[in-house]
Amino acid sequence: MTNATLHLGQTLRFEANPFHAGVEAAQHETQGAVLVEDGLFKAVGRADDLRKAHPETRLVDHGQHLLLPGFIDAHAHYAQTGIIASWGKRLIDWLNSYTFPEEMRFGDRVYADTIAGQYMDFLLAQGTTSVCTFCTIHPASVDALFNAATARNMRVFAGKTCMDRNAPDGLRDTAQSAYDDSRALLQNWHGTGRNSYVITPRFSPTSTPEQLEALGALWAEHPECLMQTHLSEQLDEIDWVKSLFPQARDYLDTYEQFGLLNERGLYGHAIHLEEREKSRLREVNASLIHCPTSNTFIGSGLFDMNGLTADGHLVGLATDTGGGSSFSMLRSMAAAYEIGQLKGRPLHPSELLWLATAGSAQALHCGDQIGNLTPGLEADFTVVDLASTPAIAQRADRATTIWEALFPTIMMGDDRAIRETWVAGQKIALPE
Repeated sequence: MTNATLHLGQTLRFEANPFHAGVEAAQHETQGAVLVEDGLFKAVGRADDLRKAHPETRLVDHGQHLLLPGFIDAHAHYAQTGIIASWGKRLIDWLNSYTFPEEMRFGDRVYADTIAGQYMDFLLAQGTTSVCTFCTIHPASVDALFNAATARNMRVFAGKTCMDRNAPDGLRDTAQSAYDDSRALLQNWHGTGRNSYVITPRFSPTSTPEQLEALGALWAEHPECLMQTHLSEQLDEIDWVKSLFPQARDYLDTYEQFGLLNERGLYGHAIHLEEREKSRLREVNASLIHCPTSNTFIGSGLFDMNGLTADGHLVGLATDTGGGSSFSMLRSMAAAYEIGQLKGRPLHPSELLWLATAGSAQALHCGDQIGNLTPGLEADFTVVDLASTPAIAQRADRATTIWEALFPTIMMGDDRAIRETWVAGQKIALPE
């Protein structure tokens, strides 16, 4: 195995969903190893066993660091990188005051290339190896994002954001141009390398019924693609939707009636759902994407993780950059825990890690490619220092289980905890 590498360290992988199977769904090895060849995981197990089975293979010893699947950010807006952590707005004011003026700048391809590259490097420094992101209405913003991802060999999901109303001049397309541009970008990028195109109406208030219908038609023509949008993020947003679509049964119906609801749909936020919406989303097995730092930062509400997962909904986890206040999926896990506490059901560390890895992979319909330390999957992984700061180290020293050792890093960790990031078996140079 001339190009194979055996990575030694602690390992943690999932054999099932811990929301349903409990903590036993996760398999931890204190002296573990993963064998990587041709960009794929070839074997995972005990270090002694794999070293005996592959005695001539090149070794990379990570000591007591923990090898985890690369984190997967299931909902983001890369074009909002420059306005992350902007003060004092709720959703609609956030869009008008911060988001739309910044997204106007992405008609400049040089600017789009700069931000796309910067954004990807921010993700990799945080241990995130895959992302599903909105671009802007400009086709060049999509090209910039996919070019940046291709240069780093990351598996990414992205699409042109479509808006033909309730947005500034210069930041609107039309029903026809949204269809034409999206179709051309889809044909150019979907399935090239590790890129996947995602059909992307921003949300119902910024798309006319004609545009939603056109994008529903495009999705029907390309059912292999994902579709991403927003749903029931804030109460005043829901009131706005009802005023724009008076005949709709509820917010979800503004997508459903135009062919924008099926199992490959990704619905960001989904906080204030009505019973019919929950039933239909579960019936079609659509994905709900939890964005906890965004939900608290712009005051949206508390996602019902316990109720939705107990009812069998498919849930992914996301930063929602830049409404979300961090590029880090560790911070998203911590915020998901805090929201769970406020809802009366704290999430176990195994559940938090699942959401950021295999759970998000399943939500993005790529669980057979990424999201776990499993033979045959793509070798995207991160090397985590469980004692990255003195404060974390002193807490981890008291741990008697892997979960007690990992949880301080989830709650207190940042990019200092990410010692290395590997993409398709190749080590990425991270900033010092």
